[in-house]
Amino acid sequence: MSRGRPDARAADRLLRAAGLTVTLGGVAVLGALLAAVAADAFGGSARPWPPGFARALAGSVSMVGLAGCLAVPIGVGAAVYLEEYAPRDRLTRLIELNIASLAGVPAVVYGLLGLAVFVRALGLGRSLAAGAATLALLVLPAVILSTRAALRAVPRSLRDASCALGATRWQTIRHQVLPAALPGTLAGLVLALARALGEAAPLIVLGALGSLPAPAPGPDGAIPALPARIFDWLSRPEAEFLRNAAAAIMVLLVLVLLLSGLAAWMRDRWRVAHR
Repeated sequence: MSRGRPDARAADRLLRAAGLTVTLGGVAVLGALLAAVAADAFGGSARPWPPGFARALAGSVSMVGLAGCLAVPIGVGAAVYLEEYAPRDRLTRLIELNIASLAGVPAVVYGLLGLAVFVRALGLGRSLAAGAATLALLVLPAVILSTRAALRAVPRSLRDASCALGATRWQTIRHQVLPAALPGTLAGLVLALARALGEAAPLIVLGALGSLPAPAPGPDGAIPALPARIFDWLSRPEAEFLRNAAAAIMVLLVLVLLLSGLAAWMRDRWRVAHR
């Protein structure tokens, strides 16, 4: 035993060093990629933003906000029902399996679904509403799964204590369970909206295959959103368009970081207020 302890400590130090090396290597690669993109975006003389950038940026922010307004009530409601009300039978297990499977479906499949339902069947065209509805479908499984995980993390004793004091099940969920699960719900929501903000495949499918007339397509017929504009610029061989795409990528990264920082600040403020 005395000889095994130094070996265990050496193995622990070795694993810790290997983990640190892998982490620093990944950070270094990411930093090099960001530096290359920043050099392409801001290298050379200063110039104004390219035409269509402001409209694409406003379209992305509006589209993600509208997608959140559509997905959050439905996702949280579905999670509350599945976790608190649904019977543990075969049908519930089948629904849970389908939701977990939908969370791993490629984004382009949601683009095809949005094309068939929102663009053609409902006649929304290549519009902001069609893009937002498609992104809402994309993030809905992630919202449901993250909210269910947050609800499951709430201790059962909190529910029992509330019911013992005479509260109904809905009062317990509304006043005790949902506030306790708010940090995990916010974290899952941020991850879902960050994914929606950077998704280009569904918007490209809607813009390339959507039927005309469209309520408000972009200048090239694409959905008015930043990822779609980046794809359009990258598909052109001129160096100026590549620099425009690099600058737009940097702006998109900043938006994702700001969104994550805002969610972390809200979560920390909630924890301080409820101590």
